[in-house]
Amino acid sequence: MSAQSPASPPLLLDVRDLHTRYGRVEALSGVSLQVPQGHIVSVIGANGAGKTTLMNSLMGVLPSRGSVQYAGEALQPLPLEARVARGICLVPERRDLFGSMTVHDNLTLGAYARRRQPWKGDLDGVYGRFPRLLERRTQLAGTLSGGEQQMLAIGRALMGKPKLLLLDEPSLGLAPLIVRDILQIVRQLRSEGVTILLVEQNARASLAISDWGYVLETGQVGLSGPAAELAVNPELTASYLGG
Repeated sequence: MSAQSPASPPLLLDVRDLHTRYGRVEALSGVSLQVPQGHIVSVIGANGAGKTTLMNSLMGVLPSRGSVQYAGEALQPLPLEARVARGICLVPERRDLFGSMTVHDNLTLGAYARRRQPWKGDLDGVYGRFPRLLERRTQLAGTLSGGEQQMLAIGRALMGKPKLLLLDEPSLGLAPLIVRDILQIVRQLRSEGVTILLVEQNARASLAISDWGYVLETGQVGLSGPAAELAVNPELTASYLGG
């Protein structure tokens, strides 16, 4: 499929020839992708394709080689903490909440990198977006339902005021109605100016809210193009879209 149009918005994230290894096994083999500012870009693929490895590599959790440019700056030399400080936030597949801490305390920790800046207004904003979290603000995170935990994980990331939000399998293990609500929230975030890279098993749902999509196959990009085109691509229909 054709590359993105030169008339597209400026790139916030530009990944070129990214390689990541687990010992002798190369999990990502020359992945290149682009995320324009203000867009939702989906990465879909089967289990084991390298989607979570991609997210962890971009966040600096895993060492990698290649070129990763964020807002025109090379990310590769920067540790995870510096990437967070520059406005990159990851909501991991397993959510990684502090289960023995309250909802409120988990959210407060999300603002740690901004501790010298006013952030209480952002806490009110998260509670406004997720009224259920406000109701459960004194409840331990580990006692929440799966959908509530996902709301908390996204809310905690939003406390970091992300410019680029990396979402790894936000619908994993959730009931269809909750998935719909979570993806609607993702769409709202884009309308508010947050750029989103979305990794999803639910390919049809993720493409429906995305501007552009990439198909990852055994650590390499197999296909890419406008999300609406990928959603009707016959090569993908049987493999990922269930029809």
